[in-house]
Amino acid sequence: MADKKAQLIIEGAAPIDLPVYSGTLGPDVIDVRGLTAEGVFTFDPGFMATSSCESKITFIDGDNGILLHRGYPIEQLAEKSDFLETCYLLLKGELPHAEEKQKFDSTIKNHTMVHEQLKNFLNGFRRDGHPMAIMCGVVGALSAFYHDSLDINNAQHREISAIRLIAKMPTIAAMVYKYSMGQPLMYPNNELSYSENFLHMMFNTPAEIKPIDPILARAMDRIFVLHADHEQNASTSTVRLAGSTGANPFACVAAGIAALWGPAHGGANEAVLRMLDEIGDVSNIDTFIAKAKDKDDPFKLMGFGHRVYKNFDPRAKVMKETCDEVLGLLGINDPQLELAMKLEEIALSDPYFVERNLYPNVDFYSGIILKAIGIPAELFTVIFATGRTPGWIAHWNEMISNPYKIGRPRQLYTGHTKRDYPNN
Repeated sequence: MADKKAQLIIEGAAPIDLPVYSGTLGPDVIDVRGLTAEGVFTFDPGFMATSSCESKITFIDGDNGILLHRGYPIEQLAEKSDFLETCYLLLKGELPHAEEKQKFDSTIKNHTMVHEQLKNFLNGFRRDGHPMAIMCGVVGALSAFYHDSLDINNAQHREISAIRLIAKMPTIAAMVYKYSMGQPLMYPNNELSYSENFLHMMFNTPAEIKPIDPILARAMDRIFVLHADHEQNASTSTVRLAGSTGANPFACVAAGIAALWGPAHGGANEAVLRMLDEIGDVSNIDTFIAKAKDKDDPFKLMGFGHRVYKNFDPRAKVMKETCDEVLGLLGINDPQLELAMKLEEIALSDPYFVERNLYPNVDFYSGIILKAIGIPAELFTVIFATGRTPGWIAHWNEMISNPYKIGRPRQLYTGHTKRDYPNN
């Protein structure tokens, strides 16, 4: 039931009444679905003012720097929760009790292995291929290996697919890395936590297995938590759009991975390191800061500001603390990291950046942390995809569990009108 109504007046036509709905948080929305019956529809490139769905999962207030998962602030989840508990929250809607948490963690651990034939699948790729290209192909192919539970109308099948995707993504990510390095693949160790296991598969070898430092494991876990979901972003919207066709969840997540690959989305933290390479040295910072301030110069400072957050990115505060912990532990003397810290100092104090709210965002700090841990830049977006998987699956499952329509945007056509094919 609509809380109130809006009235659209088009010159020369009768007024059109449109329902207005109010959510629990956020701005009201005008239901424009009835416009097609009146011979018109809305025009909103980039969907800047369009609500494409109703959701109970994540809420963002960009003006005030608020990010809530099922009502819980991201800062509290990053401090008090862990990634698998956050996964449970996104999927189920509530935090698990101790017994539920133990069962969920155990179920995930028991699904971390992937089919041995996937090794052969990897061998079909060049070793210097981009990890996101490989991951996109491998995840899409999972439906050929786990086709026993692809009935999207079966709630149990959807849950099994969700478990498999969350459990196997770090295994696949590590396999992609090991393959690119020419190293033997490491099997999962179910005695380890989710993030410990990922670092184990990434950096250990059969010849030398070292214990995982708890500070690095916690940093990795926080990176996963802080990327777990971000409302109706480009990749999540892609997963929902693909899902609206009835596609299986593995295909939908592969579509999300492809969308995430773009430098304006998941590739942003990789772009931060490319920017640091371009700047080169601390002595060049003033020159590049001036270029960033020049509206006619194409150079942009990557990792500063955010399309959604107009004040500050709440995830960045937690990520900065984690970044300081990791760099303090490792004591790395890296000119690129020194350069990054100098840029952070300037952005937090220079009036130009402060007045425009161009604060370091989550991509800035996550890129620095991942580099310090030893993860190559081309794998950053793969890490992002691993963390974002529970959000993608939660949104997909929410859509499939409720009445939905196939996504079919309209357009403002500005091409030729009808014309006849020439006779000669």
